[in-house]
Amino acid sequence: MARVVVDVMLKPEILDPQGQAVQRALPRLGFAGIADVRQGKRFELEVEGPVDDAALARIHEMAETFLANTVIEDFVVKVES
Repeated sequence: MARVVVDVMLKPEILDPQGQAVQRALPRLGFAGIADVRQGKRFELEVEGPVDDAALARIHEMAETFLANTVIEDFVVKVES
């Protein structure tokens, strides 16, 4: 089985309150020097059979219609070895 990863992140122009909360907390916890934090989602898919162009197209469609809200989020599909 192959693993395909879909990383979903808010678009750069969308405010990220959770990322901002983490960024504000880091110095109080002793982690200085972090200029920005953005949070996102990661989906790891175990794919049966070969990960060919048809399988990737299916996964891309899944990400676009179900895993990500493409109005406010971008996504990247990667095959891991």
